[in-house]
Amino acid sequence: MSAPDRHFILGYGSLISGESRAKTGETGRVWPVKLFGFERHWSVMSASFGMSSVAVIQAPDKSCNGVLAEVPFEQFPLFDKREEGYHRAQIPAEQLKSYGDEALPEGTYWIYYTDDIVEPTQESPIVLSYLDVILSGCLEHGDAFAEDFLEFTKGWSSPLLNDRQTPRYPRVQPDLPTKRLNALLAPVTTLSIEELSVTYEP
Repeated sequence: MSAPDRHFILGYGSLISGESRAKTGETGRVWPVKLFGFERHWSVMSASFGMSSVAVIQAPDKSCNGVLAEVPFEQFPLFDKREEGYHRAQIPAEQLKSYGDEALPEGTYWIYYTDDIVEPTQESPIVLSYLDVILSGCLEHGDAFAEDFLEFTKGWSSPLLNDRQTPRYPRVQPDLPTKRLNALLAPVTTLSIEELSVTYEP
């Protein structure tokens, strides 16, 4: 397939997770990358879910991490529906850098972003059923990648809820092992170790 016919989505939240991407549509290979010119925040994107999501806004001097996932263009309507409330736009190759030495593939790169950040509230907090999916996806690319996600995300002082017993996130993955995730989360969350230890119902 020629470069103009290849399309890629930059996933910086739950789309980092291979299992989560598969719940929406077909994707191909992924490349872990650093994204420049955007800053990732926790934001209320849809009050209907009763939770907040991560979103990026354009910020010239900022950066975050994510994965570049190849997606057949005919699958884009499925991902557009999943990312309702965000804008989809092209990003130039110059704003991406691979985590490794491998060159990134040629093609058209897309990202879902927002213009404004709405800080999480008690009614729409950060929820672990969503955060667990993101972090498990990050760990597919190593501990350093997961730690970069935590470091390059703004808003950790916002309300946070352990909803594992009654998940609010519609694409929850209740079989995830939470012990490793809790260890990653402990330094950044407002929850106690006891609160973090509550896991999914068997």
